Amino acid sequence: MNAGDRREEIIQRVRAQGEMSVETLSEMLGVTASTIRRDLARLTDSGDLARTYGGVIAVPAEAESTLDERSHEAPEIKRALGAWCAQQVPAGSHVLLDAGSTTAQIARALRETTPLSVVSTGLTSLQQMTGAEGIEFTLLGGRYRSISQGFIGPITEVGLEKFTFDFAFLGADAVTSEDGVCEATAEQVRLKELMSRRATHVFVVAHSAKLGQRPFHAWADLGNGWTLVTDEAAEAEQITAFESRGIRVVTVDDMGKAHD
Repeated sequence: MNAGDRREEIIQRVRAQGEMSVETLSEMLGVTASTIRRDLARLTDSGDLARTYGGVIAVPAEAESTLDERSHEAPEIKRALGAWCAQQVPAGSHVLLDAGSTTAQIARALRETTPLSVVSTGLTSLQQMTGAEGIEFTLLGGRYRSISQGFIGPITEVGLEKFTFDFAFLGADAVTSEDGVCEATAEQVRLKELMSRRATHVFVVAHSAKLGQRPFHAWADLGNGWTLVTDEAAEAEQITAFESRGIRVVTVDDMGKAHD
C-alpha cells in the first residue's frame, strides 16, 4: 500500500470509528507509529481529520447546526410530531427524552399527562417542563454541549444506567435504514445506543428532510424493534427501506394524527 492509499484508508477507518489512536492505526495498517504520525500530520493539515491527544478524530462533513438554528427548522412539523409522541404515553409512565428541538416539543406536549416521571439530557426539556404539576423531572448532568444545550459523556452515561424507562424518545441529525441514527460525534451516538437499551419502547423522532441523509460519520446502531416517527412528506421508498429491516414507521400529519 502506497502512502496515498494508506492515508485514504486512515480517513475511512477514522470516519467509521469516530476516533482512533496512533497505536491502533499502526497495528491495523502494519506500519510504524512514526509513519502514522506523519500521515496524520498531512491529513490534519489538509482538514480531513483533527488531532486529539494520542490520536485523531473525524471532521464533520458539514458544520453542526446550533439548537437555536434547528428550532427554526420545520417548527410546525416538530410540534405535530411532539403532539403524537406525547399521546403514546399514559399517565404514570417513566419517560426518557433526548436533547434537541424536536424532543423539546414532546416535553411541551407531555405537560398535560400526569402523573409522570421524566428524565432528560437536554436543557430544552427542562425549560418546557418547569412549573408543570404532577411531573417528577430529572436532568442528567455531564459534559455540556452548548451547541445542542445537552449533556453527554461518561458522567451522563453513568447516571442513565441507574434508570429504566417505559418510553425513550430520541432525536437525530439524520436517519438511514442501513446505519441508523447519525450524529456529529461518537460520544453522542454512544449515548443514544445506551438510551435505546434502557427503554421498553424506543422512538426516533425526525422530520422527513433528515431521512437518508449522511451529514456526519458517527452512527448509532439501535438494532431492531424501534419506531421511526416522521412526517407525511417521507417518500414511500424510504418508508419501505426502514420497514424491510423490521423498523416500524409512523407518519404524522400536521394535525398530529398518525398513519402507519
